[in-house]
Amino acid sequence: MLGTTVNTLAVLAGSLIGLAITAITKKFQLKIAKSFSDRIMQALGLCTLYIGITGALTGKNTMVLILSMILGTLIGEAFDLDDKMNRLGERIENRFKGAGSGSVGIAEGFITASLLFCVGAMTIVGSLQSGLTGNHETLFAKSVMDFVAAIIFASSLGFGVVFSAVFVLVYQGAITLLAQWVSPFLTDTVIQEMSCAGYVIIIALAFNILGISKFKVMNFVPAIFLPIIICRFL
Repeated sequence: MLGTTVNTLAVLAGSLIGLAITAITKKFQLKIAKSFSDRIMQALGLCTLYIGITGALTGKNTMVLILSMILGTLIGEAFDLDDKMNRLGERIENRFKGAGSGSVGIAEGFITASLLFCVGAMTIVGSLQSGLTGNHETLFAKSVMDFVAAIIFASSLGFGVVFSAVFVLVYQGAITLLAQWVSPFLTDTVIQEMSCAGYVIIIALAFNILGISKFKVMNFVPAIFLPIIICRFL
């Protein structure tokens, strides 16, 4: 769990630094024009869109993606994961009044950061390496990137980004601890298709950040895991 622990602490540290930057800006009354803040969010949205589009191209089987997205969305809608996540965010926001003062709500900041930190082959491969061989190099490299990203996200998206560290710990930690059992199912093809579905969801996140749409992104998330089953039949 060393690699996952370091990654979690990197996200947490980066998030706190990002929030500190925002707090210092407010304390010293360094006024930032709303137009400037809007442009920063648009830039973040465009970068997120780029990440999603380039990552989605890793998929090789379009049918796997289509089935994963359709079935995953049905599961997400049945449990209404997005609504549950937003309710959790509201409770957290009430508990930490004034802390979630970013450009978006706590739940949206949490979902956005969590997916960006945990979607992709680097997360899965690094966690498997960590659990199977004790090689943490991939997760250490990811930790550095996530640390920098967390500073940017927290200063833009607010307090919700802090809680993405919990998602990193649970998600990557579960893969690491279960590595011996799940590794036979996570072939290169499965990892590619899981990453593809995840990056398509990140495209939806980008549209939300840009204000183009208002997708219930969390309801798509089950699609990330369905290639594990679907690839066994296609």
